[in-house]
Amino acid sequence: MEDQRETRAKLEALNETLEQRVAERTADRDRMWRLSTDIMLVADFEAKITAVNPAWKTVFDWEESELINRSFLDFIHPEDMATTLAEVGKLSEGATTFSFENRYQAKDKSYRTISWTAVPYDASIHAVGRDVTEEREAAIALRNTELALQQAQKMEAIGNLTGGVAHDFNNLLQVVAGNLQLLSRDVIGNDKAQRKITNALAGVERGAKLAAQLLAFGRRQALDPRVVNAGRLIRGMDEMIRRTIGEGVEVETVVSGGLWNTLVDPMQIENALLNLAINARDAMEGFGNLTIEAGNAYVDDAYARQHQDVVPGQYVSISVTDTGAGIPSDLLDKVFEPFYSTKPEGKGTGLGLSMVYGFVRQSGGHVKIYSEVGHGTTVKMYLPRSLQQEDLQVIDPHAPVEGGPETILVAEDDEGVRTTVVEMLQELGYRVLKAGDAAAALSVIESGIHIDMLFTDVVMPGPLKSSEMAKKAKERLPGLAVLFTSGYTENSIVHGGRLDPGVQLLSKPYTREALARKIRHVIDETQKNAERRKDTSIAAIPAPVSPAASQALRVVLVEDNALIRMATADMLVELGHEVLEAESAEEALPLFGSEPIDVLVTDLGLPGMSGDDFCREVRKRWPEIGIVFATGSEKKPEMDDSSRTVLLLKPHGLDELKNALDAVGGTG
Repeated sequence: MEDQRETRAKLEALNETLEQRVAERTADRDRMWRLSTDIMLVADFEAKITAVNPAWKTVFDWEESELINRSFLDFIHPEDMATTLAEVGKLSEGATTFSFENRYQAKDKSYRTISWTAVPYDASIHAVGRDVTEEREAAIALRNTELALQQAQKMEAIGNLTGGVAHDFNNLLQVVAGNLQLLSRDVIGNDKAQRKITNALAGVERGAKLAAQLLAFGRRQALDPRVVNAGRLIRGMDEMIRRTIGEGVEVETVVSGGLWNTLVDPMQIENALLNLAINARDAMEGFGNLTIEAGNAYVDDAYARQHQDVVPGQYVSISVTDTGAGIPSDLLDKVFEPFYSTKPEGKGTGLGLSMVYGFVRQSGGHVKIYSEVGHGTTVKMYLPRSLQQEDLQVIDPHAPVEGGPETILVAEDDEGVRTTVVEMLQELGYRVLKAGDAAAALSVIESGIHIDMLFTDVVMPGPLKSSEMAKKAKERLPGLAVLFTSGYTENSIVHGGRLDPGVQLLSKPYTREALARKIRHVIDETQKNAERRKDTSIAAIPAPVSPAASQALRVVLVEDNALIRMATADMLVELGHEVLEAESAEEALPLFGSEPIDVLVTDLGLPGMSGDDFCREVRKRWPEIGIVFATGSEKKPEMDDSSRTVLLLKPHGLDELKNALDAVGGTG
């Protein structure tokens, strides 16, 4: 009996311990069920939900009462339905699920990607799911970035190759074109010979166009950007586009009101629009609707993150839409590559879209193509907004071809090009000197011979760069006109794909007419600037009789062009003055209240508040401060009090700047 009692006691104690352990394990399971950040689900094999944990509320915002007794298939993304049903079938046959992913709908109608682990037990599915939406999106974004980087590297490599080829090609074309044009004057009256020369020149022109398109794609062309109103430019091209693409295409132009200005090379944007219009005509086989639209656009951070090398900000958007056959989606990534074309063999060079791509990217913009097979294509160019006023064109392409009696020094290392251009200039009436490199050209200049213009290739062999030679030449001959020529722009006069301020360039290959007009324009402009300096020379303005005129001044320099601002600041420091720099009126105004200022040197074409308004505000609030208008315009702003103000024409040198400061800084 004693043994039985002892055994019974041990059994009761064991039962109590077992119950306690079961209770503890049940509590642990319940705690895990309630506190887990992973979602948990129990459902039967007909997909009816019998239990869910609180994480469903956190992840999907669904209440438990909204889920119980409903089919979990009601929440599956339609595209994932088939694979989900197949996985449920495997579970019903006793298989275990590892890392199965599908998308579940949240209460706000969005979808979350869930990675499931599930087991069949007691005629039910017991599943645990982890929300991997952000991980998958990050993986997709990383993959897209990698693909974009690969595409950018490929395009850069092709651009370097095509740019180098175009450079050599342009020099060869220049020799051929120049000699053909010279020969054409020797065969006047021989119709047969003239026809042959005309045909040959047409071939040269086509070759030059191909080279220009290659340079454009490789972002190696020298852009001469101007502030333009895209709407006015597009409307001005309307007749040309209609004439080019034919009467079978109906053209509609839509320009938004209040269109911003943009900083682009007008000639290149015209070429881009013509290329897109011709592509559209070919896609429509000569009949359809072409729509050209211009409007303001803002690129936000989200869009910029999805597209390589796109900077968020304000843009002018120009789009060209056709009603043609469209482009299959798998070909869209290739259409901007050189020599790739969706046209039939023998039609087109495959360089039109690549030229547009390179030009827009070099201009600091972005180009995007949208297409749907059977409905048409839209190419959209995003060009950076400019806050400056619209520039005026200065060279008339239809102006008469004129020469002159001036003396021109030609610096060109390619003997064939040099011989041809010398003869062309001599035929135009100019006296011509020649040099084979920059050092030889500088020796001619230092010899004391009278020279009116330096016409120099940019890239020549030897230790002395052409740009440095031109700088030294201008120092020795301040009135010297300088014109550069080049078939390639990876050089010292182009930075960021744009010509340096004040630089004149004639791209190779050029025609006799283009050479004549550009030479005449640069010589005439240089002479006009010299005359303006004589008439409005600040050197002729007597410096105030004051000991302060030679003292160091505190100068506020306002200039939005970083290169010009840097150069002017260096000159001011060299003259012994203290300089405070700003790139806008808004940035400059607080400088005046912080410490005494003697002189303001400011450009008039400023972003934001105009230079005119800025100067009037400074004169109103600080009337004792001298003001120097550093500008390319001959007109001074209208001021109620114009005393202690002077016009300093750009480009200017150290002496002109010193005289301007002496003229207005006597109160310093």
